[in-house]
Amino acid sequence: MKKTVIFKLLFMSLISLFGLQVNAQDWANLKKYKAENATLQLPSKHESRVVFMGNSITQQWKEKDSVFFQVNPYICRGISGQTTPQMLLRFRQDVVELQPKVVVILAGTNDIAGNTGPSTLEMIMNNLASMTEIAKANGIKVILCSILPAYDYPWRKGLEPNIKIPKMNDLIKDYCKKTNTFYLDYFSAMADDKNGMKPELTTDGVHCTLQGYKLMETMVQEAISDVLKNKKTN
Repeated sequence: MKKTVIFKLLFMSLISLFGLQVNAQDWANLKKYKAENATLQLPSKHESRVVFMGNSITQQWKEKDSVFFQVNPYICRGISGQTTPQMLLRFRQDVVELQPKVVVILAGTNDIAGNTGPSTLEMIMNNLASMTEIAKANGIKVILCSILPAYDYPWRKGLEPNIKIPKMNDLIKDYCKKTNTFYLDYFSAMADDKNGMKPELTTDGVHCTLQGYKLMETMVQEAISDVLKNKKTN
């Protein structure tokens, strides 16, 4: 009995440390942005609103460079630790109902890490495709991003993301080509020769430094401009 209690306490400590969402009553963490969404006004007629949907990489983006989101009509909807099925569950609330012109989806690395259980690359792609299709059905243009490079996960070693992420990105790129969806290739610009992230761009091999985000900002703003001008778009 004591061993069971100790194991549960240890497990919950690890969950808290790495930001994984296991609240059985709110598995997708719908409550995180619920109040903020409720107070957000609908976009003005000439506003090119963009929602950034993602995990901790997206959440920390606003934390490390809040000005990027303040001076642009950009809304951050990243939640630490999340996987694509969780994002799919909250996609209507945190994206569609905000009525953006564009959504930037950066997701999938936590699926490969197994944050919410085993997941195949095909399962990840299905969830990304579902989010893309929901967005398009509601008149929202989509920028589907490559997963950022990672040689290994500090919270779960030995899963070979340096091998799996490039394969996943090939699936995303192929899907985008088939569906005329904009593919934003962060990976090629940020990877080293071992398919890990370049040291100057990352704090821990997975998450980004301010320099990393500045690089991403240049790339994503060009992509947003192209999508809004109907270049290479869905």
